[in-house]
Amino acid sequence: MSEVQWRSSGLPVTEAKDIKQSALTLDADVVIVGSGAGGAVAGYELARRGKKVVILEAGPYVPSKDFTERFPESLETLYQDYGGQTNKSGDLLVLQGACVGGSTVVNGCVCFRTPDFILQDWQRDFGLSDLTAEELAPYFDRVEKNLSIEENKEHEIARHGQLIRAGANKLGWSVKPFKRNIRECALTGHCLSGCKTERKQSMLVSYLPWATAHGARIYADTRVTEVLADGGRARGVRAEVTGHDGAKVADMTVNAERVILAAGAVQTPLLLLKGGLANRSGQVGKNFACHPSLYVSARYPKPVHAWRGAMLGVYVDEFLHPDKGGFVLEDGGAGLAELSMTAEPGTGEPFMQFMKDAKYLGGLVTLIHDHNVGTIRWEDGRKVIDYQLANSDFPSMKRALKAAARLHLASGAEEVYVPSSDKRVIRSEADIDGAIEGLDNQPQHLRMVSYHPQGSCRMGADPDTSVVNSDGETHDVKGLYVADASLLPTSIIVNPQVTVYALATRIAERMA
Repeated sequence: MSEVQWRSSGLPVTEAKDIKQSALTLDADVVIVGSGAGGAVAGYELARRGKKVVILEAGPYVPSKDFTERFPESLETLYQDYGGQTNKSGDLLVLQGACVGGSTVVNGCVCFRTPDFILQDWQRDFGLSDLTAEELAPYFDRVEKNLSIEENKEHEIARHGQLIRAGANKLGWSVKPFKRNIRECALTGHCLSGCKTERKQSMLVSYLPWATAHGARIYADTRVTEVLADGGRARGVRAEVTGHDGAKVADMTVNAERVILAAGAVQTPLLLLKGGLANRSGQVGKNFACHPSLYVSARYPKPVHAWRGAMLGVYVDEFLHPDKGGFVLEDGGAGLAELSMTAEPGTGEPFMQFMKDAKYLGGLVTLIHDHNVGTIRWEDGRKVIDYQLANSDFPSMKRALKAAARLHLASGAEEVYVPSSDKRVIRSEADIDGAIEGLDNQPQHLRMVSYHPQGSCRMGADPDTSVVNSDGETHDVKGLYVADASLLPTSIIVNPQVTVYALATRIAERMA
């Protein structure tokens, strides 16, 4: 790539349009599938130690200067399946980034360490005795320093966050400012559409540039179709380079003794299942969890303008521990397009009135500790995300909804809109139980979204019940690693990006 291209695009990436031959063969020490949280971090940590690294990304390369900050357009250009990836029944939107930098480009910047009680569960239930808070602390410290992960300052807590904080204080609930991977936030509120100002420290502007500075090569538009293995060892991958018009440009083979799968908790198990690899336990694609979330909007008497300022300001962790409820409430800003999807605004005149009043709306995101009931699989040659909220998890969802409604009312809201397929409005505490206890755990009844797919290639000490060991290497195939959220043994209740960063750092360090 020429110096002019480097300066204009920000990152040296080989795209489909740059490839002139119909077949390529590359040699590397390590080939990494996916350029998001796990792939980028592992790529940098290995490259800086002198390893020859190739990173393959199925999605396009979209430099920051091309982000439009228009959410509907961003869904089509930056997200998996153009923002339309759903579970089998179509009532859960599973949002993943599909671009260079992966989901880190389009997430809300929220950064949590793995809760200690989750790590204790992993030690007790999955034999991961070395994954203690003390063992992981240096890895968390490193990524937090590298990505400028710090608590929101007061000016970064927008109007909607200020209201929620006041309401939580009124109720006596624990409320804290978020930690975010931001350098001097521009307060545009467009996190889900990519950060045009490059203040969000996504992989696109941090670990990937650092990796290429140490010699790593990144290929966009390159979908891996097969993991190569022989004699119980990984040997590389095969891939197809496809232009943005959908036409295949080239076949690619990368020969490497180490393969890292970091394509995400949907795509990584699909790739293993396609090749029949690393599945002696039968657990590949099983144990899928995703923190099914609801955006609970409410109408306030004075304008909130939920699209102004930093998107995420504060969160309520009063109910974080499973013994206290197993859910988190996150103050969340939203644009007009997102707000139109959060409640049942009706059509025609009711819809127009709802949108006319949008400036009065504030929102809360509920995250629950779901219990790994989903399966990722192929069905007639098509991927299937077979996940329905378990009946055993539904009470937690209802508790989170009730808490969100109480918090909105305590914060001064006049009406709370239940994100259900039928219109349910809460105007007082007396309305809460009737509106929410009447909900059914049936497909299409709740407007669920997941930004946190995880758990489909479970990590554990026992090869008969897990896919990878605590170092990220598959039990069955030497040299084949997983370094994304699919290796999390259970859902972790909180946003998982920092957990993935830390585990990927540890996995790469041990590989090197």
